[in-house]
Amino acid sequence: MPHTIRLALVLHNHQPVGNFDHVFEQAYQESYRPFLEVFSRYPSIRISLHLSGPLAEWLQTHHPEYLDRIAELVGQGRIEILGGPFYEPILTMIPAEDRIGQIRAYSRWLSQRLGATVRGMWTPERVWEQSLTRDLVDAGIEYTVLDDFHFKIAGLRDEQLTGYYMSEDEGRLLAIFPGSEKLRYTIPFADPKETIQYLQEIANRTPDAVITFGDDGEKFGTWPETYKHVYTDRWLERFFEALQANATWLQLTTLAEARDQLPPAGNIYLPEASYREMTEWALPTQLQLEYDELVHQMHGDPRWPAIRRFIRGGYWRNFKVKYPEANEMYARMLGLSQQIRQVQQSGLTGPAIQQAQRELYRAQCNCAYWHGAFGGLYLPHLRNAVYEHLIAAEQLLHQAEGRPAAWVQDSHGDYNFDGRPEVCLANDKLALWFAPARGGMLYELDVRQARVNLLATLARRPEAYHQKVRQGAAQRQEQVASIHDRIVFKQPGLDRRLQYDDHPRKSLLEHFLEPEVSLAQIESGQARQLGDFLMAPYAARVRRNPGRIQLQMIRDGRVGQVSFRLTKGVTLEAGSDRIEVAYLLENLPPDARLCFAVEFNWAAMPAGADDRFFATLDGQRLGHLGSRLELADVEGLRLADQWRGLEVSFQASRPTGVWTFPIETVSQSEGGFELVHQSVVVLPHWQVQADAEGRWSVVLQWTIHTSAAENASETQAAVAASV
Repeated sequence: MPHTIRLALVLHNHQPVGNFDHVFEQAYQESYRPFLEVFSRYPSIRISLHLSGPLAEWLQTHHPEYLDRIAELVGQGRIEILGGPFYEPILTMIPAEDRIGQIRAYSRWLSQRLGATVRGMWTPERVWEQSLTRDLVDAGIEYTVLDDFHFKIAGLRDEQLTGYYMSEDEGRLLAIFPGSEKLRYTIPFADPKETIQYLQEIANRTPDAVITFGDDGEKFGTWPETYKHVYTDRWLERFFEALQANATWLQLTTLAEARDQLPPAGNIYLPEASYREMTEWALPTQLQLEYDELVHQMHGDPRWPAIRRFIRGGYWRNFKVKYPEANEMYARMLGLSQQIRQVQQSGLTGPAIQQAQRELYRAQCNCAYWHGAFGGLYLPHLRNAVYEHLIAAEQLLHQAEGRPAAWVQDSHGDYNFDGRPEVCLANDKLALWFAPARGGMLYELDVRQARVNLLATLARRPEAYHQKVRQGAAQRQEQVASIHDRIVFKQPGLDRRLQYDDHPRKSLLEHFLEPEVSLAQIESGQARQLGDFLMAPYAARVRRNPGRIQLQMIRDGRVGQVSFRLTKGVTLEAGSDRIEVAYLLENLPPDARLCFAVEFNWAAMPAGADDRFFATLDGQRLGHLGSRLELADVEGLRLADQWRGLEVSFQASRPTGVWTFPIETVSQSEGGFELVHQSVVVLPHWQVQADAEGRWSVVLQWTIHTSAAENASETQAAVAASV
């Protein structure tokens, strides 16, 4: 008979802020509810369970009976509840005050709703830096779970990972359990006998060992093909029965019991890391390809097991470098965190400040800030949710400050941490963020009433998994595979949709093109840039008048042998939902002929829906927002999103041609490879011919209509007040 061993089963159930309601419901019906039903029938089985805050709040609204049942099992001692930061942020991404605030807030919520005494926590995505130890302990946490990968790169071997270790920072002590990567891949994908055999081997080698399994609860039913495997084919029942059948030597334990009943295996300081796959995804794409090839080459080498523990991937924070759009969200979030802290330090208090902090916490949910085997950053609705809560937080701060009904202001600073100044123009309806050093582009446009950033776009870039798309890989699923190993194509012909951008998909980007350029050339990226204006630095200055501010950005550049000055001025007025964009080209030779186009990208308004469409200024529909349009000599264009209650339109001071086309990415999600609409390009263009003074100009009036959204908000507020 093997020696006694303890197994800690730790489940992490999570849905991100902003995920679709039907996705929450599907996960509930396929994972959370059936797992609990099976678990309830095996009274000797005990687990440690983490519900993320976004999921817990959704369950409280839609399935409170589930939380009631969890509370019963907590009272019976069968479930230990783990806490953590309320809205599942990557802890290294947010300020220490927010880390502690989120953890404490969620511990209070779990105590009040589930009667739980929270001692341990789940570390989101197991992203770790040693300085977190101090903040976790200060937030009231005694222990957490990380991957065995963290411990291996710190120098420990497999045979040493049979307990928990104490870690320290500034005298604070935290117990850390190593989660088994081996169990992450056998549960629930391998036959239960394989897990039992693995545990027997450890028990024979190390008496009184503690082995921890910690992974996503969604793999028990929601991950592709797992529902049939786990429930219909009774994998979970067979697993629990196997645990019971071996109860003479295999003891189920919670993390709290293991911490209380067993001494630590030693002390450890862990380097920054996450689980192994996350560190690989964080690498630059080319380096990731080289890494994958090296692993493939070494896989059959007998030296590989010994070598592999010295091999690691990248650093999580570099997702903000790999994806500038993630950095834009991060920088905006960090700025609002600082604003809230300043307001609190000034002594201003009240419900609006408290709610602003809660909105900030929601915007810190990690899923939209990175990309790997899950959609994450590539899912527009998750990015939109981040900005929705950031804008809501800012609005609540303005409310607490007692701002007037109509106002306008400008500010400047290094808002995106690139070492160069950015400029923000804002009024009571809109906020516009510009990067003069990067083409003078408009990179964020917040519509306050609709709580949407119309420039929450995403550029198309190479990803390591695009190799599989090009190869058209086909894989028969003879057995249920881990989500990291599946190859599924959700649409045909995705290899033909791979295309990469050479500039951010933002707005106010100037293109000078060949006179006969076509829409097909522009959309395919084959149109040749003739000027040196795109993404080049502009000088910037702000002109202020009462109730009116204008940002002027100026560049002296050239197209071929033609040198001239381009000035673009953006004007915003107090109380106005209109943005005036004026272009002036000066010092043009009289014989110059230029094709001049200004790129605007609009996100947050999906394609392919009847209630989201292009229209002429007089209301004639031209197609859904993914349509490819070639319009000539028009005065302007409308983009309508009736579902959101939002309309964006522009009117030009001189007739213009307009090209439109969608920006679509080929990305990877839980379900497989898929095509995702990210934004729509609207490209007004003109054949420039200078006047007698060598000048040419045009004015675009962009108007953001939100009356329908305002009416919807008033209706929702009235309903809420009547409840």
